[in-house]
Amino acid sequence: MLKKLLGLLTMIFIMMGAFPCTGPWAGTLEDVRAKDVLTCGISEGIPGFSIPDSTGKWVGFDVDMARAVAAAVLSDPQKIKFVPLASKQKIIAVSSGQVDLTSRTTTWTLKRDGKQGVDFTKIVFYDGQGFMVKKALGVDSATKIDGATVCVTAGTTSELNLADFARANGLKIEALVFDGKKEALNAYATGRCDCFTTDVSQLASLRTTLPNPNDHEIMPEVISKEPLAPLVRHGDNQWKDIVTWVLNGLVAAEEYGITSANVLEMKEKSENPVVQRMLGKSGDTGSYIGLDKDWMVRVIQAVGNYGEIYDRHFGPATALNIPRGVNRLWTKGGLQYALPIR
Repeated sequence: MLKKLLGLLTMIFIMMGAFPCTGPWAGTLEDVRAKDVLTCGISEGIPGFSIPDSTGKWVGFDVDMARAVAAAVLSDPQKIKFVPLASKQKIIAVSSGQVDLTSRTTTWTLKRDGKQGVDFTKIVFYDGQGFMVKKALGVDSATKIDGATVCVTAGTTSELNLADFARANGLKIEALVFDGKKEALNAYATGRCDCFTTDVSQLASLRTTLPNPNDHEIMPEVISKEPLAPLVRHGDNQWKDIVTWVLNGLVAAEEYGITSANVLEMKEKSENPVVQRMLGKSGDTGSYIGLDKDWMVRVIQAVGNYGEIYDRHFGPATALNIPRGVNRLWTKGGLQYALPIR
């Protein structure tokens, strides 16, 4: 009897340790409201996606996605605690309840979704893996890197894709694996490896941080599909719905021409029934996910629509200037497609 009791107490202790912030059965929405702050895991510092500015304030595409959720849930996009996470930390941080969600460059895969205690929400960025080399090497194709040493980050799909690419093309490649992206990039910059591999958008971003960006070239091959999406803990359906539909609403807002500048006017004057539902002029869509009628008004006021966010961090006026490509709206030949808010 004593042995069984000790076993039960041990199990309870383990479960409490596995869910330190919320307890295993608590709802994330209630937890976030109770603490009055959203805890969000982000990348350790990738220009364009998430990086502190000169004042220490986190800025970037992924940061704005998280601020949209805070605006919907807490009525204040600034009520966020950002937690920088290395790639190998992101899954456990979500599944254990250390963070309420991650908004960072994480690829949606079957194993992560089905076996690692997390749920993906909406794909916010379609990407693919590429290679960067020093121009001085004179290599113009990833198929010509036989015998090369390649820097890559641990716990990423990039590491797995690299092995697949080498095998499929009969290349002998030595992978130098690092815990963090900064460490991998620094190793590449200091000559410890010939190539650096990660998502193409991150290559473009991180190249700007090198001393002489023009000395480095991103090769044309894209060797994988990398659909990037925020993560939430598995099993909390309401929280997943909230994050998913906030992100969906950002794309829908672009589709219907609702911006941070005109959202109040659109709410007041638009006769489009879709716009009226989105902005709470008719119906009460927020109640379906535990929010109020003005949830999308606050979101769009705070960060703008999807297109505004993209242009602010990757558009032609930025140093990165990453073409939208497949991240265009479906109406313009891209893959960004908003589900009906009704």
